[in-house]
Amino acid sequence: MHHFDEPTTPADDSLATGPWYSEMNRYHWFVLIVAALGWLFDCLDQQLFILARQPAMAELLATVGSDGETIAPTRETINEYAGYATSIFLIGWASGGLFFGVLGDRIGRAKTMIITILLYSLFTGLSALSQGFADFALYRFLTGLGVGGEFAVGVALVAEVMPARARTYALSLLQALSAVGNISAALIGMVMGQLQQEGVLSAWGLESTWRPMFVIGAVPALLALVIRRRLKEPERWQQVRHEGAAKRQLGSYSELLGNPLWRKHALLGLVLAFSGVVGLWGVGFFTMDLVGDVLTKRFTAEGLSSEQITGKVATWKGITSMMINVGAAAGMCGFGFVAQRIGRRPSFAISFVAAFLSTAMVFAFLDDFSEVFWMVPIMGFCQLSLFAGYAIYFPELFPTYLRSTGTSFCYNVGRFLAAIGPGLLGYLTQHVYADAAEPLRNAGLTVCGVFLVGLLALPFLPETKDRPLPE
Repeated sequence: MHHFDEPTTPADDSLATGPWYSEMNRYHWFVLIVAALGWLFDCLDQQLFILARQPAMAELLATVGSDGETIAPTRETINEYAGYATSIFLIGWASGGLFFGVLGDRIGRAKTMIITILLYSLFTGLSALSQGFADFALYRFLTGLGVGGEFAVGVALVAEVMPARARTYALSLLQALSAVGNISAALIGMVMGQLQQEGVLSAWGLESTWRPMFVIGAVPALLALVIRRRLKEPERWQQVRHEGAAKRQLGSYSELLGNPLWRKHALLGLVLAFSGVVGLWGVGFFTMDLVGDVLTKRFTAEGLSSEQITGKVATWKGITSMMINVGAAAGMCGFGFVAQRIGRRPSFAISFVAAFLSTAMVFAFLDDFSEVFWMVPIMGFCQLSLFAGYAIYFPELFPTYLRSTGTSFCYNVGRFLAAIGPGLLGYLTQHVYADAAEPLRNAGLTVCGVFLVGLLALPFLPETKDRPLPE
């Protein structure tokens, strides 16, 4: 049906010369593109949610007074419930990751990837129909199931199909291309903000930008329909499935945690993931909300109407998101090149410290339009470089029959624990720093120290540079 070269099991090509991509055939590129698109659209959904959560909370939490007038929620209440919605989304993400990670080892990477893409697309679209916080949170939880499952099977698929010398670069490129999804979401947010400023959305009967943004997020389902017949399971996985099924169970948490070595890798790996995920979702992705709060005060002082303020803030949130992801794309590509030269552990150490310092800088000092264009990209570079590290390193810690399961355990148990981050930020904003001039700024400075937690695990983890994947 198709004319791709047949996939081959990666060989030991450490003595090969030429650029890393010279050994990749058409099927290798097809797998990389498919996995990258799956993760790209996954990240598009995440970023649409981040941009939409404040306006969604503003609309869904509004009440009607005894005189029939709509009573808008306070900014602090909006930020608090935005934090709770994010935590619920992360719990769904973690649950889906653990379930689909096992499924990826048991029924195959390709089949599981298609299921997860359909799942997160469907419930992203249904989020647009929300009538209150409860059903909005439910849809976000169900969306998270699919979002969480896609990452582990995608990186396992790429790690097992790529030639050994290309693996590190291909995985960092896969992660870097996720920035395209994030930037696309930012552009969508900016367009929606412009339509709101011009009164187009109100003419369509829409109060805000968030509902059409979630409708757009349903589009990736088309990708699953396109790839479902052309994507094959990796030969590594097929071989282990046929030869090893009688001796060991594919995709088993009891197998993962019962073996002392794999248990050690799993528990230390989840500390790495916890640090970066809490830092990104509990602080970093609230940069758009920080910018929104700062500019809302400024535009209010300038006497703009509420519709103009909402539209302008949506536009600037989109710009902020783009700046994060311009930096992120460079940071994720950079991690792959650095990790291939100095090793995985030193690269993680540098990234954790840089992420802490750059995030503290943004939340302490960002107070002007111009600072969005240099502070925020630096922060995005440092924070998101860690996620290229996860894509490269986690598959190298586990054998083929547990690769998807182990990667999911690190990333998604870490995400379960990380769900406290946004909720903690919301609680600090509403209750601890409520009397501060800018509560969100103080809360962000408090939580960003979590980036340093990852340093604690590094001395006890192996260096996997130039080593083959465990069998």
